[in-house]
Amino acid sequence: MNIAIVTGSSGLIGGESVEFFTKQFDMVIGIDNNLRSYFFGADGSTTWNKNRLEEKYSNFKSYDIDIRNYENLETVFKEFGKDIKLIIHAAAQPSHDWAAKEPLTDFGVNAVGTLNMLEITRLNCPEAVFIFTSTNKVYGDTPNFLPLVELDKRWEIAEDHAFFQYGIDETMSIDQTKHSVFGASKVAADVMVQEYGKYFGMKTAVFRGGCLTGPNHSGAQLHGFLAYLMKCAISENHYTIFGYQGKQVRDNIHSSDLVNMFWHFYQNPRQGEVYNAGGGRFANCSMLEAIDWCEKITGNKMSYSYSETNRIGDHIWYISDVNKFKSHYPTWDWKYNLEATLVEMHDKMNERLKA
Repeated sequence: MNIAIVTGSSGLIGGESVEFFTKQFDMVIGIDNNLRSYFFGADGSTTWNKNRLEEKYSNFKSYDIDIRNYENLETVFKEFGKDIKLIIHAAAQPSHDWAAKEPLTDFGVNAVGTLNMLEITRLNCPEAVFIFTSTNKVYGDTPNFLPLVELDKRWEIAEDHAFFQYGIDETMSIDQTKHSVFGASKVAADVMVQEYGKYFGMKTAVFRGGCLTGPNHSGAQLHGFLAYLMKCAISENHYTIFGYQGKQVRDNIHSSDLVNMFWHFYQNPRQGEVYNAGGGRFANCSMLEAIDWCEKITGNKMSYSYSETNRIGDHIWYISDVNKFKSHYPTWDWKYNLEATLVEMHDKMNERLKA
């Protein structure tokens, strides 16, 4: 039997992984205890997605387990053992704002939880492929010291800079920078995933995501800006922009495109690899541009205000260079541009509101 384990299985990337890999594996085991509702309240709850996945896929089984609890995790891995061929570790505390409120919880989930997953994998199914969803926040605020140019609705990098054509690549240092507490805990996890590949010879990969998005994102004010923005546009709720004149730029990758990266890696894995993973020059926008898109798609004029206080460690401009991944897996490419992602998000949110 071939089994995949997905942590954070009710979340955006975890849920997308469940949908994809139930078609590729005999069974997919989900691990998710809906901590997102603790982090972000009712807006962040993923119970609806867990219920949807359980109803839709007969070969999906979900366990209510906290990844900080080694013993409970171990029971699942011991039950299925070497039948486990793939682990997608997508569970996380994902907000740098929230992390500052409870650093011990943040580090416990992001760093200790990841180490638990790695060690249990090593002891029970060492040949399995281990994929970790990291973040571009491991680079801290170093991108903010690039030569940036202020345009009408966005910040942009100077055209003569090496990162202009494709974005930021994996050569950017993660040292001597302000990461935010969240970014630091993800650095710890990121490096441990690399180390288990390099030191123990396991098939591990780190995917440093830009803004991960899609129609099944439980967006909240502190995390999932594109989904939360669309939710505010549809419901006509007020939205607050934090800092940088609303011109901060993010690249956005659809959850389906990211999971397709996972699939390519699984079929030809490497040891301790690191990839930047985002929308690149193919799909990116500033806050102001995203508001324009949401207004166009919904037909609603958005109510929003501006706060001078930017989030600590937040990026002014970040676009991912994914050419390293493309060089290793040349048949992969994006399918969802920004407009397609937002239209799908709008349509699915409306369906859920009417249900």
